[in-house]
Amino acid sequence: MTDTILVLVEDTLAAADVQHLLSLHEGEVLAYRVIVPADSERPLISTIIDDLSMGEIRNAWDRARGKEPSEHQARATATEQLEGTLAAFAAAGREATGSVVADDPLPALREAVAAGDVREVAVVTYPHAVEDTLHRDWASRAREDLQVPVLHLYAGTSELG
Repeated sequence: MTDTILVLVEDTLAAADVQHLLSLHEGEVLAYRVIVPADSERPLISTIIDDLSMGEIRNAWDRARGKEPSEHQARATATEQLEGTLAAFAAAGREATGSVVADDPLPALREAVAAGDVREVAVVTYPHAVEDTLHRDWASRAREDLQVPVLHLYAGTSELG
């Protein structure tokens, strides 16, 4: 059985992000499985702070006015992000599989790890000022809950979270 790297993402991975992930295990034959949550319920205050820190004033304003994406919109966006990420793996010469999961990805991570072939989890997100600082981000929660190594990478950089 081939070891699997479980990759949890909040947005489409760029080619550089995929290359960074692949470089962590050069020369190894591994399977990559991507999980993208249909994120329709982000915490209001921390999301507004994150949007403002990234200069996304309109997103912050929309969230303050209660404009969360519908479940259908969130699932459609997650499906596009999954397809783009799988295409980025294919362009790098690596096949990957994946799925869209519910808003909270931890149950899906638990289930995948329980299946027995997951070597580690790589969480690729943008920085989230409040959640990262308070260790309530996906990676911190996964580290507390899973019995495999969890690596947190920031999208678009080589920085670790």
